[in-house]
Amino acid sequence: MTTGNLYIVAAPSGAGKTSLVKKLVETTPGVVVSVSHTTRPPRPGEKDGAHYHFVSVPTFEAMRADGLFLEQAHVFENHYGTSRAAVSAQRQAGLDVVLEIDWQGARQVRTLMPECASIFILPPSRQALQQRLMNRGQDSPEIINRRMAAAMDELSHCTEFDYLIVNDRFADALDALRAIVIANRQCRNAQMERQKRLLQTLLS
Repeated sequence: MTTGNLYIVAAPSGAGKTSLVKKLVETTPGVVVSVSHTTRPPRPGEKDGAHYHFVSVPTFEAMRADGLFLEQAHVFENHYGTSRAAVSAQRQAGLDVVLEIDWQGARQVRTLMPECASIFILPPSRQALQQRLMNRGQDSPEIINRRMAAAMDELSHCTEFDYLIVNDRFADALDALRAIVIANRQCRNAQMERQKRLLQTLLS
């Protein structure tokens, strides 16, 4: 079985990364999103094991000490980490795996797995980004200001990524994201493994 591809999708808070990845998974067979571990408390409607694996700080630190994370980061006073074993198992099952992580985590993953494809989601403007954060209705003005400051820092790292997608019109951004996934499935090494019998027939 062909090993699935690994994708990193990063974006500043409010750029629409989570919505895009969710729709990608819903509309593209063979794509899954990795469920990260975090020490932050669940938000309304979030379920353990579906949105995140919610763990205590001591549990997270023990997992990190044991080398169980492919990447890990400290964001807004909370820890986030991606299970190395879970990602490996999904890829070995032939699934394309998407990591929703920030630029810090992306650097760690690229070092360990340079074959991954990294994608950065851009907002159409700074004003649009701030409005999206305000429209959530979840955070105080102080938190929104902190998130905007963090977003500017995140945006400064966009040039480190392989692909840049502007999420102005959602459908167009989704088409671009899906196109990257479909195109990567046609790369030579993957197709030589996937189409081994066909190639043997054609080249014999």
